[in-house]
Amino acid sequence: MRILVVEDEPVLNAQLVQAIADAGHTVEAVRDGNEAHYLGGAEDFDAVVLDLGLPELDGLTVLRRWRAAGRNMPVLILTARGAWQEKVAVIDAGADDYLAKPFHMEELLARLRALLRRGGEHATAEWQCGPILLDTRLARVRVDGQPLLLTSHEFKLLALLMQRKGEVLSRTELSEHLYAYDSDRDSNTIEVFVGRLRKKLPPGSIETVRGLGYRLVDLGAEP
Repeated sequence: MRILVVEDEPVLNAQLVQAIADAGHTVEAVRDGNEAHYLGGAEDFDAVVLDLGLPELDGLTVLRRWRAAGRNMPVLILTARGAWQEKVAVIDAGADDYLAKPFHMEELLARLRALLRRGGEHATAEWQCGPILLDTRLARVRVDGQPLLLTSHEFKLLALLMQRKGEVLSRTELSEHLYAYDSDRDSNTIEVFVGRLRKKLPPGSIETVRGLGYRLVDLGAEP
């Protein structure tokens, strides 16, 4: 999944990026409210981790502007203050969850997984598509019960295809979820990753829809 991290404290920002990336996600990171407001409005994210105490533009204002503009991605608020009035304010502004500092990174990752599940059809940390089982908590994949070794890009690609199984995803859309906003996005490399992933999955798992993109096929579904 593609996650936006908005935290102005450099060390915590780096720790969040590392932990979320290690969990198998693509991470964008910014450190001020103006940049967060722009990026959250211009790019599609599966979830956002948003600190309240930001320079330039505070997190609560950023959230309110996103919601007013119709941006409905799940948002997990980080706050250094635990007053109930502030919790009410962030929920009323459209936050999906909040976490008071200091916190354990394991709890943040668990809350993030919960937000991602709410945003899709998946109610558990394990996603199933035919013989393929993807564990979002452990960032592991099994096929017919056997462990499948994937690179980080292959895992991210498979996770997105599984989250939206049956849907046709374009090469551009897949590329946007694999690469950072400021990186050189070459959608042609998606063909390479899809080809490698196909070799590791059961035959017929990934279908090419000519001129449109790719979709994951549930091989265990009734014909």
